[in-house]
Amino acid sequence: MRTTVRLLTGAALAMATIGLGAPATHAGDFGTLEIYPQTAAPGDTVAVSTEACGKRGHGVGDASSLGAGEFKLWPGTHKEVVVGEFTVPDDARSGTYGIGVLCKNGKEATGDVTIRHHRPSGHVKTGVGGSVGPDSTQIAAGVAVLAAAAVGGTLLLRRRASGAQGS
Repeated sequence: MRTTVRLLTGAALAMATIGLGAPATHAGDFGTLEIYPQTAAPGDTVAVSTEACGKRGHGVGDASSLGAGEFKLWPGTHKEVVVGEFTVPDDARSGTYGIGVLCKNGKEATGDVTIRHHRPSGHVKTGVGGSVGPDSTQIAAGVAVLAAAAVGGTLLLRRRASGAQGS
């Protein structure tokens, strides 16, 4: 990630030096990049935000260290915050990765995201076996079926015992 930031900074400085009009960046122009969630898994969408780009700012984010490539940042609901998002690639390996943002105003922001592969834990819903937990409606219906069977069986046995069968 630090290499990516250096490349972005170096490119901006080179463009300013040769007169392409890009603003030069200084060490003090780095801002904080908020990343949510800070710990993600392959396939997750990760949101980023920063105030480094200024009011109604724009920028380009770089998550190539993770294999997610570039993503755009645009003004969020708060005028001074820009937001963007990227998806963690399915083949991402566990580890901590640096994410960088280069704003149109020349400022930069950096932050880290940690990738962890989730391991199954707890109850696994396979569709086979008992229920997760019957509710009171299911219990009442079961009791009603058993009660009806008991009453019906009792009446049938009484009828046979009294000899009230039709010939």
